[in-house]
Amino acid sequence: MTTHAFRMMLKPGQADEYRRRHDALWPDLAAALTDAGIHDYAIFLDPETNALFAVLKVHDDADRRATLPGLPVMQRWWDHMADIMEVEPSNRPCETPLIPMFHFA
Repeated sequence: MTTHAFRMMLKPGQADEYRRRHDALWPDLAAALTDAGIHDYAIFLDPETNALFAVLKVHDDADRRATLPGLPVMQRWWDHMADIMEVEPSNRPCETPLIPMFHFA
């Protein structure tokens, strides 16, 4: 199992809408994430900077995670979120990987 962390950016004033959309996560998207080996996925907001910090765990079969961008449900979700986040031309959220610096278990 591996842990991945990354930063995304929310557009100003969109925190409530971001939460609302994630509270209503589509069942087919949740199934795709599970099928890709993703679990224990959390996203945190820094309200001063609008930075979103995501942390997720992936079962060792990481190849399944690489299939997510090609799934129609993932592309529909990116389109759904593009108006409230900083995104690439494909509407994929701009992600900056975070470097592990400390872990206490």
